Amino acid sequence: MKFAVDLHMHSCLSPCGDMDMTPNNIINMCKLKGLDMIAVTDHNTAMQLPVIQKVADYVGVSLLPGLEVTTREEAHMLAYFRTVEEAVDFSKYIYPHLPPIKNKPKLFGIQAYMNEDDEIISEEERLLITALDLSIDELFCEISGRGGIAVPAHINRGANGLLQALGFVSAELDFKALEVTKGLPLPHKGLPEVKHLHSSDAHYLENIFEREEFLELDKPTPEAFFDYILA
Repeated sequence: MKFAVDLHMHSCLSPCGDMDMTPNNIINMCKLKGLDMIAVTDHNTAMQLPVIQKVADYVGVSLLPGLEVTTREEAHMLAYFRTVEEAVDFSKYIYPHLPPIKNKPKLFGIQAYMNEDDEIISEEERLLITALDLSIDELFCEISGRGGIAVPAHINRGANGLLQALGFVSAELDFKALEVTKGLPLPHKGLPEVKHLHSSDAHYLENIFEREEFLELDKPTPEAFFDYILA
C-alpha cells in the first residue's frame, strides 16, 4: 500500500525551528494534512522524541524516530531508528561530540524542551546546530552499527548538502537511500543507485507536506520503513 509520509521536520528544540513547532501542533497538523507516518528530526538531538511519541500515539500518527546530525565536514545526515529509545541512546552518544558553545537565543532561537501540554519545561543551553567532531564515515558506521539507517540529507540543496559539502557521495559507504530536494538540479552520473526520499525539512507548520509524498509499505511503521529501505 502507499502511505503519505514526511520524514524530515524540526520541532522547537531545533534553534531554527519555529516556536509553533510544538509536539501537539506538529502531530495535529500532520493528522490534519492526512499524513500516515512522519519523522521529527531535530538537529543533533532526539531528546524531544519521547514526548512527541506520546502525542503521536494518542492522535494516531505513526512516528519514525530520527534526528539530523551535522558531520565534521558540515554535511547534514539523517539518522533513523526503529525505536525512540534507540534514537535517544544515539543522541546521548553524540552530545559530548558537540562543541561546548552556548546557545544565544536572540541570535539562533530558543531551544525549548516541552511537555505533553506544550509547556516549556527547560531550554537546551548548548548550541545544537554546530558540527560534531565526528566524520561522515564515523557517523555512518556508528548509526549502522546501532541498527539504524543513515541517509545524507538534502544532498542537492545548500552548503550542508553532501554534494556541496564534499562534491560527491562516497562509494565506500553503503548508503541505502539519499534525501533529494525536488525541483533542484541533481547530477545524472556519479550517484549510487539507491532509493531517493523527498521530505519537507519543515521548520514551520505551514511547510509540512500535504499528502504528496508516498512510500510503498506494508504498513506505516518504522519496521516497515526499514524493510523498504533495506530491501
